[in-house]
Amino acid sequence: MKQPIVKAVQLSHRYTAQWAIRDIDFEIPVRGIYGLLGSNGSGKSTMMNILCGVLKPTKGDVFINGVDIRKDAIAAKGLMGFLPQRPPLHIDLTIDEFLTHCAGLRLIPRKEQANAVNKVLEKCGITHFRKRLIRNLSGGYQQRVGIAQAIIHNPELVVLDEPTNGLDPNQIVEIRNLIKEIAEERTVILSTHMLSEVQAACNYILMLADGRVVFSGSVDEFDRYAAPGTILLTMLEPRGAEELKRIPNVVAVETLGGSRYRVKVDSVDDMLEKIIDQSVHNGWRLKEINAEKNSMDTIFAELSKKQSRS
Repeated sequence: MKQPIVKAVQLSHRYTAQWAIRDIDFEIPVRGIYGLLGSNGSGKSTMMNILCGVLKPTKGDVFINGVDIRKDAIAAKGLMGFLPQRPPLHIDLTIDEFLTHCAGLRLIPRKEQANAVNKVLEKCGITHFRKRLIRNLSGGYQQRVGIAQAIIHNPELVVLDEPTNGLDPNQIVEIRNLIKEIAEERTVILSTHMLSEVQAACNYILMLADGRVVFSGSVDEFDRYAAPGTILLTMLEPRGAEELKRIPNVVAVETLGGSRYRVKVDSVDDMLEKIIDQSVHNGWRLKEINAEKNSMDTIFAELSKKQSRS
């Protein structure tokens, strides 16, 4: 039976008197993009540092493609590439010089280094800038260089910490597409606090809250927790707010000020059409209506409750 690419067993870590993560178990059995999702303080950074061998856990074990990172850290680290939130770039070197340096650090034989550099330059779309000083690159291209150093030794696993943080919308789309290309050949773990990021880029999600795993599964399975549970609408006839409450499946109506309302429903399915029909029939003068997705906090709360009940 094939080894999982990553396996964590009872991972726990404590800083002085406070536990950052507790009793975490998970496996990553197949290639794809795995989103490590969590708000600030959830234990995400601690988990990343342990997986990459930067931090020794208080207890528990990590295996990278079957290699115990405690017993053979060098072999385990050789199987992975890591891009921290701040790319570890030497900004006074050219891209060529920096990546050649990284190839040496990754113990790529000297006669193979030029070929390894050329491959990642092409993969990351930065060949035309290879002689440019890194300090003169835009944020998006510096991030590409950071990703290039993480994959130059052709690792089985690539770990990316907030890879689109601080980029403009066009750069975000470009980096996401690059990550998807990389994931065709290897496993990618992408750490982020942004729900939209994992929904746009990931195949699977591992969500942390208060140092514990509250969800592990596919994006499709997760999306039902992110499904809209409220409807925002604007109507010019105030009496419509009272009449809304009498529609089946409407739980509550909140006045937001002016002519705007938030309607909480059991399920959004068919409710938009029902409210529009009622507006036309009763003359509420409906101007705008939209389903509102659950916030990250709402999803965390719902998943945490489910975890505590199980």
